Amino acid sequence: MRSKIYFYVLVISLIGMTEIVNAQDWPDLKHFKAANEKLQPSTQDESRVVFLGNSITIGWLNSVPEFFEGKPYVNRGISGQTTPQMLLRFRQDVIDLTPKVVVILAGTNDIAGNTGPMTLQQIVDNLRSMTELAKANGIKVVLSSVLPAYDYPWRPGLNPNEKIPKLNAMIKDYADEAKVVYLDYFSVMTNDKNGLDEDLAGDGVHPTKKGYEIMAPLAEAAIKKALNTH
Repeated sequence: MRSKIYFYVLVISLIGMTEIVNAQDWPDLKHFKAANEKLQPSTQDESRVVFLGNSITIGWLNSVPEFFEGKPYVNRGISGQTTPQMLLRFRQDVIDLTPKVVVILAGTNDIAGNTGPMTLQQIVDNLRSMTELAKANGIKVVLSSVLPAYDYPWRPGLNPNEKIPKLNAMIKDYADEAKVVYLDYFSVMTNDKNGLDEDLAGDGVHPTKKGYEIMAPLAEAAIKKALNTH
């Protein structure tokens, strides 16, 4: 009996230690560590673009991989992430990859409270910090609007349909102030409830192939505009 108790205590301790180790990598720096090491250095003639974001960003690569094929585009989206996590991995997953442009799409998981309560101003402040880091390292910035969402299936009742338009107005104001490109997905994709129709997002949050096909030319135009700014 005593040996069984010792065994269960040992198992519980190991589980606890694993959770502590995982908690120490809160921004999930390990996620793209190997991929970053394998990535060839960008050349002077290459207009590398890093897409930084959450599940909507990595979902683009998974759902419509042809958008990235044959282009100097690097996808660094991690599902569920918030702006403070992206800020902590910004050097590893953006600056160290020496892109000419970074396209940042973030904020919806902050509103959902994925890593705790966040005000809209705190979200913008984190985007501001990422923008300042990019500009200090000669990287052009594209700040994307948050996509419409009437509600979050995993955490209903937070009224993102009201908060997202307010956040987007703040992001646009900051983009104008910082003289960086603002990429407006919201106004092209939203319905009359400030959400996404089912054909654009089956769960109301994550784009379908059709949703990404609407986003693609908008992103391409924003990247081109950023590359042409001085």
